[in-house]
Amino acid sequence: MNDAPLAVEATGLVKTFGQNRAVDGVDLRVEAGTVYGVLGPNGAGKTTTISMLATLLKPDAGEARIFGHDVRHDAQAVRRLIGVTGQYASVDETLSATENLVIFARLLGLGRKESRAKATELLEQFGLTEAAKRPLKGFSGGMRRRLDLAASLIAQPPLIFLDEPTTGLDPRTRAQMWDTIRELVATGSTVLLTTQYLDEADQLADRIAVIDRGRVVAEGTGDELKSSVGVSSLQLRITDPAGMPDAVDAVRRVLGVDPVVSPEGGRITAPMADPDRVTDLLVSFRQAGISLAEMSVQKPTLDEVFLTITGKPAAADDASAAERVLEGATA
Repeated sequence: MNDAPLAVEATGLVKTFGQNRAVDGVDLRVEAGTVYGVLGPNGAGKTTTISMLATLLKPDAGEARIFGHDVRHDAQAVRRLIGVTGQYASVDETLSATENLVIFARLLGLGRKESRAKATELLEQFGLTEAAKRPLKGFSGGMRRRLDLAASLIAQPPLIFLDEPTTGLDPRTRAQMWDTIRELVATGSTVLLTTQYLDEADQLADRIAVIDRGRVVAEGTGDELKSSVGVSSLQLRITDPAGMPDAVDAVRRVLGVDPVVSPEGGRITAPMADPDRVTDLLVSFRQAGISLAEMSVQKPTLDEVFLTITGKPAAADDASAAERVLEGATA
């Protein structure tokens, strides 16, 4: 039995800004050595939750522990165990990329030679070598995001909070960031990732919490969340449309469901509650001389999960007042 403490254990976290209850009883359990995704629209309470876990904000109620250390009463110990990357670069614009990273490394206790070597390594890792000597005021938004993440990884702490780390990045840089996150976990870190991007959560997270209006409204693996809103569907395309009636009859008889039929394309779509019966269906098709041009299985998507659970798409139009206040304070 593994008695090691969870990387994050939060119970009933609450944070109020004026009349707005930005976080309303959030519970989280994050196992060490995993990527945990917190998914939700702007204003859902993601950034506020991360800020409480990272000791940047004091909870109004509830408890949270990082590797067993209480965020209220043992904040210094928590800060030694975490790295935080926010939605905006928190670096000095008048200095070069190298100078910024060297300063961060020195502040973390690295020697001059080691700091410069670490800065060079990180700049290369994030594709910033050519811009290493340029002042930050000439950097694009995507370059600033990469440098911000690089700065937070100098010490590679056991737990890394990434608050929407790929916001504003082009697809190529975003893919590089995903590889970096996977590498962090492979080399021993735990990552708690907030995102509005459904594909990002699906690609990276071992488990996902969906937050809406300050509450966790669903939690599980990507597959568990998808299964919660419906079964997968079997999609078939018949080579000869003349065989459609026999194919539909076979689907009803073998799968026990009424399929959706698109006669003009020779397509059949059927809920697949029991995957084991698909083999029986294919045998039935062969016996009836029905030829398939195409077959695929379509799982529910995280988009469908999010829309079903929250009643709105993941990218909401407007942030709550609490999130705007917090983002301004931590920018």
